[in-house]
Amino acid sequence: MRSGVPVRALLAVGAVASVLGGCASSASGPVLPPATYVASKEQPGEEYVIGPLDQLNVFVWRNPELSAKVQVRPDGRITTPLINDMPAVGKTPSVLAADMKQALGQYVKDPIVSVIVENFSGTYSQQVRVIGATEKPASIPYRANMTLLDAMIAVGGLNQYAAGNKAKLVRHDRKTGEQQEYKLQIADLLKKGDSSANVSLQPGDVIIIPESMF
Repeated sequence: MRSGVPVRALLAVGAVASVLGGCASSASGPVLPPATYVASKEQPGEEYVIGPLDQLNVFVWRNPELSAKVQVRPDGRITTPLINDMPAVGKTPSVLAADMKQALGQYVKDPIVSVIVENFSGTYSQQVRVIGATEKPASIPYRANMTLLDAMIAVGGLNQYAAGNKAKLVRHDRKTGEQQEYKLQIADLLKKGDSSANVSLQPGDVIIIPESMF
């Protein structure tokens, strides 16, 4: 009997160690650092890239007949007076203005062209997509200093079936070309006001919110 006691004790210790080890392994993985509710220092984001369905104001100085307000077509091109099917998607407004200037140069001497984006949609790589158990899944144009809280406000928060603390963020690393997943604690952020659950977002992030099993 005496020899059985230490055996049972060892088995109990082993079981506890196994449980703790399992908890440690489930908690491991990449973690995003918390972000403040309001950025301590507002900074501009990366330069805006024109996307399909963006509304553009193409202004040609002293040539109002060549100026136009146009919407980027789904194929990524625009048409203005004298210029047909100019590629616009993937360009910054300044790059598109330079291309328009070159194209108009054969009709007008030294044209001065400005391109102003009036209604933003952006490319998919510049949007934050929120899908799953939310009130209104959506693709949101990324804004400088955007956080998880901002995205959740934009989609109306979690729905009643959401498992907010089982959500994840999928991010594409442009440098390595790899895709990384991060755990999110959205329920803690929205229902408990846990500021440590708020994280900074990047253009192209995808937030996936599963439904609860119960």
